[in-house]
Amino acid sequence: MAEEAIPVGVIVEKRKSASPWIDHTWGAVAVMPGLPEAPRMTLIEKVGDTERYYLGASTIVLASIDTAQYRDNLMSGAPKIWVVMREEEPEGGLSLVTVTADPTEGEANTETGSNLVDFVPMLPEIAAEIAAFVDEHHIEREFYKRKRDKTDREAFGRRKGGLDGERG
Repeated sequence: MAEEAIPVGVIVEKRKSASPWIDHTWGAVAVMPGLPEAPRMTLIEKVGDTERYYLGASTIVLASIDTAQYRDNLMSGAPKIWVVMREEEPEGGLSLVTVTADPTEGEANTETGSNLVDFVPMLPEIAAEIAAFVDEHHIEREFYKRKRDKTDREAFGRRKGGLDGERG
């Protein structure tokens, strides 16, 4: 299985919440190609109640077995990148869990209660790298539907003598 890693940096936004139960909300804003020279959780700008941070570096790992999902994402007309984050309780900060271009992986990360999953538009530079990977490694696989096994009716426990339960 061939793999390729695309280094990226993630920008997030912290907004004041209108809810009486939470103070703020986090959301991904951009995934940039390359690795910026900035420490994790660097404040980029503050405008009113909104703060933008460089969350940190990650890699989009492309696997040859997942090329169908990448291809479908690219062909959707608005390709996306999913950013999986987790709030750090004591500090109130944010940690970066993973970044993916696979829609099924992005959706699967929503199933845990502690992950914050957001998506951002895929930049053309990243889309070009993913498209090149798909072109090189994609193999069209025919859908295979498993057939049910035939049951052995004699394997089911039946009483001797038929359905009325009389034993002979």
